[in-house]
Amino acid sequence: MKHQLILFVLTLLTSAIGESSVLSADVRKPHIVFILSDDQGSYDVSYKGGEIRTPEIDKLAMSGTQLDQFYVQPVCTPTRASLMTGRYPIRYGLQVGVIRPWAKYGLPLEERLLPVVLRENGYRTIICGKWHLGSFDQAYWPMQRGFDSHTGHLFGAIDYFTHVRDKEHDWYVDGVNTQQDGYSTHLITQAAVDAIEQNPPEQPLFLYVPFNAVHGPYQVPDRYKTGYEHLKGNRLQMAGMLRALDEGVGQIVSALERAGMRENTLLIFSSDNGGVGPNRITSNGPLRDGKGTVYEGGVRAVAFATWPGHIPAGEVCREPIHMVDWYPTLIHLIGGSLEQPLPLDGMDIWPVITQKSKSPHKEILNNATPAGGAIRVGDWKLVIKTGNGQGREAKRESVELYNLIDDPSETSNIAAENPEKVQQLTERFLIYSNAAASPKNSAETTE
Repeated sequence: MKHQLILFVLTLLTSAIGESSVLSADVRKPHIVFILSDDQGSYDVSYKGGEIRTPEIDKLAMSGTQLDQFYVQPVCTPTRASLMTGRYPIRYGLQVGVIRPWAKYGLPLEERLLPVVLRENGYRTIICGKWHLGSFDQAYWPMQRGFDSHTGHLFGAIDYFTHVRDKEHDWYVDGVNTQQDGYSTHLITQAAVDAIEQNPPEQPLFLYVPFNAVHGPYQVPDRYKTGYEHLKGNRLQMAGMLRALDEGVGQIVSALERAGMRENTLLIFSSDNGGVGPNRITSNGPLRDGKGTVYEGGVRAVAFATWPGHIPAGEVCREPIHMVDWYPTLIHLIGGSLEQPLPLDGMDIWPVITQKSKSPHKEILNNATPAGGAIRVGDWKLVIKTGNGQGREAKRESVELYNLIDDPSETSNIAAENPEKVQQLTERFLIYSNAAASPKNSAETTE
């Protein structure tokens, strides 16, 4: 019996050692292409019934698994920080607003970033597009945070043609302010295509493509507006911008195919937050409100993942997961170490996407700021709006409770009928709120 016990323990240890990666020994590390759109309405894709044609995005979504309940943060910077760190933005004070060009702060330097880990594990790391995680000091720039190369801009909301924001030219190639003529969506696409074409055949590639489309200002070459003359104003402009983005996605996939990389590429697509709403520039479909809010229209993004032979095609995952989950998932997938001083909020979602497992989350924090926030626990969601202060010292102004299965549009506040459920979710929310770092941006903004 004693020998059997020893053999059992040794078997467990051997198994644990072999589980450093979910890939079998004969599978090469995949190339990873992460495409992030900006302010895209969660229902502004034609595969979800949207009126704007997105054939390239549709084709990719159908080739993999749609992430129907994929959560992000309400605005740009916090979502990008979540991806890079695997930690909620409350942990490092980026939970409020965005980092403006003149702000004297960025994603804290003590945070361990995804490209750093991937580079340590043999990846070539490239970013093409919008950074938005700190620009005031070069220590916060992409190439100082783990990327081998960067083409694109540091700020948000640049002019698509001049690449100027607040009278400052904001277009960089490997840390050098560079004049590149062209529409920014086209330039980002071309930089991504170049990165693929120039990648050494045997080296795994991490290509992060955070487009600034379809964020304002609403600008697009006229040819992309053909066929949408029935739309008006910024809705028409945005439709053209999305078509240009869709075209760019197709060109990136074509480059992967030409390079013989597509079959071994994990490609992930997501928006950084819900679309601007509800003013009809973008469409979040039946979801309530949009960008800048913690309602579903603001924090549930259009998203999917595809990798031929590894992620099921034509499936829809309806388990709640969050942007913070990609950090541990990707690191575990390629056999990297998740040992680090700062604890993670993200969890490995590979079994959820590939094996239809349940979400590993007991709860998902939508946000926690001095003005309130929201948390999802199972099918229930609590929205709290407060006055000044944070945590238990916050003056409670309103509490809303929704069952997202019965009421996905968050139309019926059932807090009064469910006091015990409100108390349960409030206690969970306060754990996060009380542990939150003070926001570095004291002014609410939804830029």
